[in-house]
Amino acid sequence: MLAAAVEPQLIGESPAVADLRADIERTARSDAKVLITGESGVGKELVARAVHAHSTRAARPFVAVNCAGLPETLLESELFGHVKGSFTGAYRDKQGKLEMADGGTLFLDEVGEMTLRMQGLLLRFLETGELQKVGADRSRTTVNIRVIAATNRNLRELISQQAFREDLFYRLNVIHLLVPPLRERRTDIPDLVQRFLQRSTATGHYALRAVSPEAMDALTKYSWPGNVRELQNLVERLVVTCQREIAQPDDLPPEIRLLPFGAYRPRRERRRTVSDELYQKLLDTGESFWTLVYPLYMQREITRGNLRDLIRKGLQEARGNYRIVVRLFNMPHGDYKRFLNFLRTHECQVSFKEFR
Repeated sequence: MLAAAVEPQLIGESPAVADLRADIERTARSDAKVLITGESGVGKELVARAVHAHSTRAARPFVAVNCAGLPETLLESELFGHVKGSFTGAYRDKQGKLEMADGGTLFLDEVGEMTLRMQGLLLRFLETGELQKVGADRSRTTVNIRVIAATNRNLRELISQQAFREDLFYRLNVIHLLVPPLRERRTDIPDLVQRFLQRSTATGHYALRAVSPEAMDALTKYSWPGNVRELQNLVERLVVTCQREIAQPDDLPPEIRLLPFGAYRPRRERRRTVSDELYQKLLDTGESFWTLVYPLYMQREITRGNLRDLIRKGLQEARGNYRIVVRLFNMPHGDYKRFLNFLRTHECQVSFKEFR
């Protein structure tokens, strides 16, 4: 059976998640290519990891690539690798993610964002298994990997718009897994909340221990446009901001406690931005703002606008409290003044008032 304890998207007994678990178990027995579709935040990568973990390739690497997070030239180098001198900055040969995944599984996230040229390169690899590094005059390496791709886009619609190759679609869509949105598995929400509470309070001394029946009722009636990711972020915010043992409805954001049932429709997925990626990495890895974001800004790899967007995301989660942003961004309490001074100096401070 699948390990629900480490795969939160698979927790619960609703028909939707039960069907997904069964589909994953069947898929894991084969070695066919898989296409995972679903809205943003439903946990497509976790489903891909579950397929890999229960397959015959489980002892080999699981390598993930975000196809939307890199421009075409960098994505090609990331996937196929490059040889020394092939472009400015290529000071040595580099192994690509396809080669790193040899014997295991390659997960292509947001495959619908690939350019047509990259789609052609990927299709050729899928047909031959041969790698040609950037700058190399011929293919020298053959690898054996299982490819799992994921997207929140409608690929058939992209095909009709000539933005996605039909031959690549059929090559990837051997087994199709559809991950249900959270609004279709509302009975699983209490179990998910409890799991995220246990995880978020395990590493610190926090007051919050449970959610009241009234607050839980509001959570189960909300439409969750951001799906499980949105629920997880909400629980993490409650753990940080709630000062009592049992969260009440007034501890919830206004969009959850005030909107009537069904009033919030799932929003159309937008492309993830640099600030989205940095914010999620701060939450997932526990790395400090000073070691993750600060060097990128000082080396001009991210812009002032990217940094402001990141601060806005933190303030939205913290309801306008910069001290809580400091904690969310994994900085010690004593860095509060240093953080504000840095933002003022670089004109990146955002007014907290609009978030309260």
